[in-house]
Amino acid sequence: MTLRVVAWSTGNVGRHALAGIDARPDLELVGLFVSNPDKVGRDAGELAGLGRPFGVAASNDAAALLALRPDCIVHSAMADDRLVEAVADLEGFLSAGINVVSSGPVFLQYPAPGDPLAEPLRAAAAEGGASLWVNGVDPGFANDALPLVLSGVCERIDEVRCLEVLNYATYNQAMVLFDIMGFAKPMDEVPMLLQPGVLTMAWGSVVRQIAAGLGVELDAVEEWYERVPAPIDFDVDAGPVPKGTAAGLHFEVRGILGGRPVVVLEHVTRLHDDLAPHWPQPAGQGCYRVVITGEPTYTLDLQLLGTDGDHNTAGLKATAMRLVNAVPAVVAAPPGLLTALDLPLITGRGLLR
Repeated sequence: MTLRVVAWSTGNVGRHALAGIDARPDLELVGLFVSNPDKVGRDAGELAGLGRPFGVAASNDAAALLALRPDCIVHSAMADDRLVEAVADLEGFLSAGINVVSSGPVFLQYPAPGDPLAEPLRAAAAEGGASLWVNGVDPGFANDALPLVLSGVCERIDEVRCLEVLNYATYNQAMVLFDIMGFAKPMDEVPMLLQPGVLTMAWGSVVRQIAAGLGVELDAVEEWYERVPAPIDFDVDAGPVPKGTAAGLHFEVRGILGGRPVVVLEHVTRLHDDLAPHWPQPAGQGCYRVVITGEPTYTLDLQLLGTDGDHNTAGLKATAMRLVNAVPAVVAAPPGLLTALDLPLITGRGLLR
């Protein structure tokens, strides 16, 4: 059965989602939402960067797209700087009876019980008889599927640690890098991401979901970070990084049980490979890593590399395809807010050439 899909946005993730929808024989793109008026009327294939038409024109008429009654919306619009608006959009989709796979807001990957932002979505899903699944690569595949699958070959588990070790120099998203993460800003300026509680809001869902998958209820979730400055002036794709400003970020979100960390989400983000050599180093150009300490102890490195030679391209594609490939399972699932614990194994069905 072919499922009818509307794509929502054509940004860093959205354009890869368009290519992914086109690649799956069981999905049909029937509509595309864009917020930029300059993109209205342009063909989806052009906006995906594929150089060939899809026969679907971009629109900024949200009501008209919902009226198409698609089986699912692949939603990849930026949510980090418009949290309330993004939740309202998702609520509208669910109330209209349309299933959604979305890259954000990331706290919905595994929302906390009674979360005031999640409860209206639960009600909308029940009202519309539709499902919402928020995922990606991180939060997402790299710290839900990978650690939980690896736990299945353990005799004893002392700690589960999930790492992202990446250089973000080619991540061309100035708002995220500079405004949210605080790169290229004075070291004494605390950015949005590092305000108390924000790391836990974003990645606390990760440690809680892993704990739930292991049958454990955590006592607490704690956060920690450190930063290093740029030793020289240099440029990244998103803009200049002056000497002395923030250029490396290392943080952990720690799930605590019995007074010690048992599930840890760790990020090591550099804008230059030579920064903070004492921090964890990537496998290859960049990696997601799972370390399960116990009996036995396992280390699993997932290296990323796009065909253009850039690991950040691979990360964006991974987020897009985690959503696109899950569309059939989400459509088939019962109504509600779904997590990775609710869905069957997601595969690249139909993608082998």
